[in-house]
Amino acid sequence: MIRERHPRLFAVLPWALLVLLFGADILGIVYFGLPQSYPVAQCLLLVASFVLAQNLLVQQHVRGHRISFNLADIPLVLALFYLDPFLVVAVRIAASLIYYSGRYLRSQDAGVFKPLFNIAMSTSGAVSASLVVLFAGLGTANDPRTWIVLVAAVVAAGLFTTALLSLLLWIISGWRSMVQAWMGFSLTVAGPIMAACVGLIFLVLLEATPWAWILIAFLLLTIVVLATSYIKLRRQRHILNELNNFTQLVADSVRSNRLIDASLGRLREILSAESATVWVPAEGRYPEIRLTSAVDDMGLTDLDPVPEALQQAVIETGRPILIGSRHGTRDEKAALQSAGLRGAMLVPLRSGDETYGCLSVADRIGGEMSHFLPLDLQLLETLAAHVSIAVDNSRLVDQLRYDAYHDPLTGLPSRRRSLAALQEALSITVPNEVVAVFMFDVDSLHEINDALGHEAGDTALQEFAKRLKDHAPAASFLGRIDSDEFILQTRLASTDEALDTARRLRAAVQGPFEVGGVAVSLSAAVGVVTHPDFAADADELLKRADGATRQAKNAADGVQLYHSGLESESLRRIGLAADLRRALDRGQLEVHFQPKVRLDTGAVLGAEALVRWPHPTFGLVAPEEFIPIAGSTGQLGQLTETVLDEALRRAAEWDGEDGPLPMAVNLSPRTLADADFPDKVAALLDRHGVPADRLTFEITEDDVVSGEPRLTPALDRLHEMGVRLSVDDFGTGYSSLAYLRRLPVQEIKIDLRFVQGMATDADDRAIVEAVLGLARHFAIDVVAEGIEAHQTVEQLRELDCEAGQGYYFSRPLPADRFAAWLHNQPGGRGRTRLRAV
Repeated sequence: MIRERHPRLFAVLPWALLVLLFGADILGIVYFGLPQSYPVAQCLLLVASFVLAQNLLVQQHVRGHRISFNLADIPLVLALFYLDPFLVVAVRIAASLIYYSGRYLRSQDAGVFKPLFNIAMSTSGAVSASLVVLFAGLGTANDPRTWIVLVAAVVAAGLFTTALLSLLLWIISGWRSMVQAWMGFSLTVAGPIMAACVGLIFLVLLEATPWAWILIAFLLLTIVVLATSYIKLRRQRHILNELNNFTQLVADSVRSNRLIDASLGRLREILSAESATVWVPAEGRYPEIRLTSAVDDMGLTDLDPVPEALQQAVIETGRPILIGSRHGTRDEKAALQSAGLRGAMLVPLRSGDETYGCLSVADRIGGEMSHFLPLDLQLLETLAAHVSIAVDNSRLVDQLRYDAYHDPLTGLPSRRRSLAALQEALSITVPNEVVAVFMFDVDSLHEINDALGHEAGDTALQEFAKRLKDHAPAASFLGRIDSDEFILQTRLASTDEALDTARRLRAAVQGPFEVGGVAVSLSAAVGVVTHPDFAADADELLKRADGATRQAKNAADGVQLYHSGLESESLRRIGLAADLRRALDRGQLEVHFQPKVRLDTGAVLGAEALVRWPHPTFGLVAPEEFIPIAGSTGQLGQLTETVLDEALRRAAEWDGEDGPLPMAVNLSPRTLADADFPDKVAALLDRHGVPADRLTFEITEDDVVSGEPRLTPALDRLHEMGVRLSVDDFGTGYSSLAYLRRLPVQEIKIDLRFVQGMATDADDRAIVEAVLGLARHFAIDVVAEGIEAHQTVEQLRELDCEAGQGYYFSRPLPADRFAAWLHNQPGGRGRTRLRAV
């Protein structure tokens, strides 16, 4: 009460006590008088011993209060025996000045009061010990009475310094802190006595022989190492123990619904703070949380001492803040001082990557003598991690449950909730009814995203969900189970009625709607499966509905009813997907090579690398089957790199006089859409030493045209590197050579259907002739694919087609057989074999 009534008086009292201390120390020095001699070497050695001993603090924690004692009592015993009282005090002052000035300059302490008070208190301890020795008198080093006097002097110094410290704590924090200080001294009084005994042992050894300094130095070094390790280990053990207790407290508090009350109080005690506050701003349907645990309050209050601007800054940046006399920015310090605080620590409360609140502590107990350090901030961050999880769970448990079972875009139940609802429906059997499940796969969603942006795609999904709700049968269950897949479950009279309902729903959800002034069409493929006809549980039913939906994309009316024939195809696809990954990892895929030949001379111009998969169970799997599987399972990139690596390795191996054998490799648009692909190509070319102009990438005409905007950057980079681009299957799409001129195309390959038919069909011959004429006009090379007869070769020569490829020259061959075929060609491995297209 007195402190609250006279706050200015109690703010001045610590400085008044400091002045009195220095005055008492000066009186003691004057009383002792100047010594008759000045043993400089002994004084310097003892100063160094005091400084070293003061760096070895041993801390004792008593009921949440930290009591410290050090090993400075060891050199104090030697100083009291060997030095005049005046020099004892002088040595102690010099050592304290060096030690506390060093701490102050290293910014471990804030303010000048604490180091000045510590210097004065150390000096007072030396004065009190010297007075005991002066009045009691000392005998020889071997006299037990001398031992008792020296131990008493050390204990008297401890009593005097504890009295001074308790008086200061009473001024700053009240009588409880003073009581804790005396309790701490009573529990740790064995420390000064033990240190005094060690000092006496050193004294007896030195009196026995000066060479004892060697043993003492070794023993001191051992004590320093052991004490340092002990201090570090004790600190770590204390922190781990506090963390373990705090974690258990948080867990128990969650179960007892006293989380914030218990955790804030314990947090304040661990960090010796006057207050601890948790603040969670209001969000949506959740109210604001602002609770503070203070030293003088038994419970929690909503009075927050920390400025909200600082807390808001922590939430916005997600970074912790330490503010004190030597920490924090000028604005942060000003904000803290305006709130009447000396120091504070603020850390964010996080839920994953999102910051949703702030945990803060303010004003360390001890007034200007105590302050928060970076180590305390790290401890607070660790403790806040536990509080974050507990507070977030207790505050957002309902939201988490909702989010776990609902789609945030459409508000429909998610996949997990849909599975649970399906299982509930299957558990109830109704005579003359089937549980019908419809899976809708929205078409063209990727095209909408690419053309109009993802916001338009989201709008399309919301519109689709709305239409489905409006036209669904009564008592239906609707859910969104994937990005563009919806599920509808209802009860119908029969499977035939389920099919009719699927067609009706598909027609109802189709049709255009407007997004930003642009008309967007909606349609979907629908897979249908019924229970108990084709599924026994929810997982199986959903899996079969998915298989039926994939087949519905190829159906004339966009609707497919599941039947057992679809199962084997789906299982084969799943099995091939797993086997393909193993085959890629184990190098079980083969690369075959088919030559490109100059039609007028028969010289080999290069080769096309074609991947083959000899499956141990299914035999040779066609590329048309496993390449789409690789694309849908994310293995296409690895597959392409495998083929490209083997092709370039063989190109370097089959080099001729004019360089490595030119090699062509087929590419998917998905591979070209990878921004890192050109860098991977450059690395492989460099690894195998193959010039870039010896590599050609083939991509089909339809893929080039449809993917032009996305593929242009990669194609331009490859072109700059010198890599060639060939358009495969030319003539099957709707593009023209003029259109392809916008891309860096150096070669086209006429589709084999036109080449094989030109001998018997005048229209096919006219198409080939037209393509050759346009290609010559645009200076684009032409390769005729699918040549199987000598007559076709003669006709292509008549049309001045330069290059060809097909079974007439060679089928795709494994590497060893292709090397043998290559060796037997006219010119062998010489100059007539190789010529860049």
